[in-house]
Amino acid sequence: MGYAGQEKTAFSLLISDLHLCDSRPAITAQFLGFLQQQASQAEALYILGDFFEYWAGDDDLAQHQPIIQALRALSEQGTQLYFMHGNRDFLIGKAFAAAAGLTLLPDPTLVTLYGKRALLSHGDALCTDDVAYQAFRRQVRAPAWQENFLQQPLNARKAQIEALRQRSEQEKSGKQESIMDVNAEAVAALLREYDYPELFIHGHTHRPALHPLEVDGRRVDRWVLGDWYEQGSCLVVDRQGVRNQQLP
Repeated sequence: MGYAGQEKTAFSLLISDLHLCDSRPAITAQFLGFLQQQASQAEALYILGDFFEYWAGDDDLAQHQPIIQALRALSEQGTQLYFMHGNRDFLIGKAFAAAAGLTLLPDPTLVTLYGKRALLSHGDALCTDDVAYQAFRRQVRAPAWQENFLQQPLNARKAQIEALRQRSEQEKSGKQESIMDVNAEAVAALLREYDYPELFIHGHTHRPALHPLEVDGRRVDRWVLGDWYEQGSCLVVDRQGVRNQQLP
């Protein structure tokens, strides 16, 4: 049940890769509208990473108050909110979660959605062909690195992140597209580890599609979430199945 007796409809929504930032106000406006309209009717909303273009630390909450307050309002109306870190916002912590009224999820996480086992991930850990990125990922996900980074002044952290972002964009321009996609063997190994869930849902690659897979004779539907750069979208899961929905 939702707030003030409002009953939630039996469906959940999954989104990722909004890359919210001040330079893209239209995406933020669309997201706030999405919360008030589609998400307010859902039982749960899962945000699977790269929600923000970057996150320098939870001491920067004041910079994002409209988004945090909108998430909090949705949570108080009865929609369950879940957040998984992406490669851009892995420093989001408990203070943000408490302020926004959401639950942080490890990557990956196995859930049950309307009778189907669904494995959720951001997806970047599966891009194993990009050896340089995986080395960087291991470095910045290490607790010691994060502790040292977060001890620096906020402005210094933001300057470092901006420099890293510029370097990343330059490096991506010289990489083959296939290197930046998930590795088929890495996906298969993960699905074996989690005993072949019916659904595998992730973002990161900005290549929305349904990929029906067969792993060791078992059917798994891999759904890739879309980014919001040009068209907002979400994945809808209910008892009837799974479908991608473009937002107006």
